[in-house]
Amino acid sequence: MSELQAMQARLVADIAAAADLDAIEALRVGALGKAGSITALLKTLGGMSPEERQAQGPAIHGLREAVTAALATRKAALEGAALETKLAAERLDMTLPADARPLGSVHPVSQVMDELAEIFADMGFAVATGPEIEDDWRNFTALNIPETHPARAMHDTFYFPAQMNDAEGRAMLLRTHTSPVQIRTMMAQEPPIRIIAPGRVYRSDSDATHTPMFHQVEGLVIDRGIHMGHLKWTLETFLKAYFERDDIVLRLRPSYFPFTEPSAEVDVGYKQEKGRRIVGGNGDDEGHAWMELLGSGMVNRRVIANCGLDPDEWQGFAFGAGIDRLAMLKYGMDDLRAFFDGDLRWLAHYGFGALSVPTLSGGISA
Repeated sequence: MSELQAMQARLVADIAAAADLDAIEALRVGALGKAGSITALLKTLGGMSPEERQAQGPAIHGLREAVTAALATRKAALEGAALETKLAAERLDMTLPADARPLGSVHPVSQVMDELAEIFADMGFAVATGPEIEDDWRNFTALNIPETHPARAMHDTFYFPAQMNDAEGRAMLLRTHTSPVQIRTMMAQEPPIRIIAPGRVYRSDSDATHTPMFHQVEGLVIDRGIHMGHLKWTLETFLKAYFERDDIVLRLRPSYFPFTEPSAEVDVGYKQEKGRRIVGGNGDDEGHAWMELLGSGMVNRRVIANCGLDPDEWQGFAFGAGIDRLAMLKYGMDDLRAFFDGDLRWLAHYGFGALSVPTLSGGISA
């Protein structure tokens, strides 16, 4: 056996006997490092004659390749064994509960919008939407709101600069209610019509019960032979389902809205319990009172005509309520401004789980 063969046998044996990765690394450095034994042999090739290099070169390179292969094989075996040992020691108990992770929540306004859509869908209403930037014709004029009405004043409505008027020269503004959706629907769709229009609206107002941006839902029914009885039944059915109580009592008071005639403010009975308003009962009973909740009425003939429909053939009713206020009454919040603060503590307390989808069968607020 030549000297190189003996060296190879010794190194391969040492590598096979290495107990851990540190020992493998020490053998690699001793053989193939800058001062390693095989590296020293490779350096001697430069001083040999061509004949010597031709005879010794293949043997030395073969030694290096054999040792390199032995190192790689033993290293892979040791790493595999270490992984098996680690896996055996870190066995996961799948029966243990998962670590708690912070979860987001559904905002009460979004939850109430879903509740409203579920309730009205059961009554055959579709959900209609429209742009939040409107022209003053759809927002005011088509709704029979006169030029001198206070709602058109700059201190009540957010108008855009005159240079942003539309192609017909109409002023543009942030819609003050979702009633323009009713106008758009009547102009685009043949009756009968049965829709609700939830969405964001904007008015220049800010205090504990008012914010410059808030949420509103409006309802519209256009058909033949519609009367106030249909309106009252619809509102009773809606409020009983929303508050999940059968003792909801309504009181309709004569009022005035430019877009309905006759018009009625809708009051509900309620009582105070532990500082919170609980909707339900007759407002004339002892311990109860009346609270205004929404506005309603029969759609004004002029509004129907403005949308290209014949008011002698088609009649309808409309109503509107603040979604934020509905949420406050049902879930016990007392300051509207907190809805928009983005306080995670408030959202964690009043928010809903992602799977808390309202259904009539499972409970609207389940």
